[in-house]
Amino acid sequence: MTNTKLLEQFRSFYFRNYPDDMEIQIEYFAIFGGLGLEIDTTKPITFLIEDLILQNFDELNEKIEQLTLNETSYKRLLTALAVGDRRIFSAFKRAGLNNGNGGGALNYLQEKGLIQIEYSREEPAKSLNPNGKLKKEIARHRISHKVLFTYPFIRFWFYFIYPHIRDIRNGNYEKLFKSFETKQNSYTSLVFEELSEVLLNYNLRDAQILSSGSYWDAKVEIDILTVTDNERVYVGECKWTNHRVNKKELHKLQEKCEKLEIEPSQTILFSKRGFSKELKQMQGKNLALYSSEDFGALLKNASNTELIDNLFDSTV
Repeated sequence: MTNTKLLEQFRSFYFRNYPDDMEIQIEYFAIFGGLGLEIDTTKPITFLIEDLILQNFDELNEKIEQLTLNETSYKRLLTALAVGDRRIFSAFKRAGLNNGNGGGALNYLQEKGLIQIEYSREEPAKSLNPNGKLKKEIARHRISHKVLFTYPFIRFWFYFIYPHIRDIRNGNYEKLFKSFETKQNSYTSLVFEELSEVLLNYNLRDAQILSSGSYWDAKVEIDILTVTDNERVYVGECKWTNHRVNKKELHKLQEKCEKLEIEPSQTILFSKRGFSKELKQMQGKNLALYSSEDFGALLKNASNTELIDNLFDSTV
């Protein structure tokens, strides 16, 4: 379903800062969303990270410590969720937690409003023979839910800041910025994916949405799979890269649909930098294409009278 909290933050960030275009809005929101600060989006993002985050590290870190009760297991789990595949069981493993203490940490972080669970829609595997047994690798597969961060800034902190916390305390930012330079697009991709689902659902607002979100199972992952009450199925793939998306990405998504044995009513591609001429010529009722500038639709009928994007006010 539409992530109302993220949409509210996205709108608040825009009306607080008025960036020049939607690509800048998304890129800067992915880092500073939830902080409730005025951001000069004409300045380089690395300058702002140093000026607004690193130069205020002690104050921000103290607030993060309060939110996490300075509990190491909570911070390890948040880091594992930020940098991993978001699956709960793999995050427990990465964080060195078991189902007991990992579950306790997960519950606390959820109750605190820092994360939310994205439930799997995978059906449990069954043998075609009522008395038959599943293959071992299938039987061992565990359906795992995933986690989304409620505020982009919290994910940024545990993706880039917390893993380099010793160097940052010593005033050494080199490793942090090297990591950021390498991983920025990959990091921003998840926020772009979340916002893409919000945009799709906004455009489907006249229909009743029965199920929406990413889809994953043992073999296939699709960024967006939305089902409406009139039995229409929408599948989407999101690419936050510095090149135009071409027909190859459409073929990949079509292959995933074949594996799932679904025939989408419409296929949607979301791109940071637009699409090839060939894809544009294919656009129609069966294929929709959205670039960064199209996310301006999320600001329609929104107001700047209520700015509600300060996570430290809402979670303390």
